[in-house]
Amino acid sequence: MSKYLDAAPGAGKRFYRDFHGKGKIVMLNLLKFKVIADYTNLEKVKPSGEISGKEAYQLYMDSTLPELRKAGSRILYYGTASGFLIGPDLEKWDAILLVEHKSVSKFMGFANSEDYLKNAGHRSAALEDSRLLPSTEIENHT
Repeated sequence: MSKYLDAAPGAGKRFYRDFHGKGKIVMLNLLKFKVIADYTNLEKVKPSGEISGKEAYQLYMDSTLPELRKAGSRILYYGTASGFLIGPDLEKWDAILLVEHKSVSKFMGFANSEDYLKNAGHRSAALEDSRLLPSTEIENHT
């Protein structure tokens, strides 16, 4: 099974094209943590001792929250997960994260900001695999 940690080439352009001008975006993050965080080539953010992937992701969250708030974004939900009730038995995730962004532009500004990027290495060190699914609300859903 393929692992996904970063956006595929062209995905950012499609994301911008598909979601620009549509208002709020909610990002569904599915996260699988490494047993031991891997800080290879990430010396600037590497902690002094060995930590778990889950602990490294918490370092990422701690440094990312202030940047999210600056961008007007917010965490809607962060929780643990295991197997699907409906879905493949072989696909297991450790955590789910839902983040609301005011717009594509606000998200892009956040994701490319120097203050965010200087600590994003914790995410890379923490994750074995991930999925990121942007969505917008369906209007007239009631």
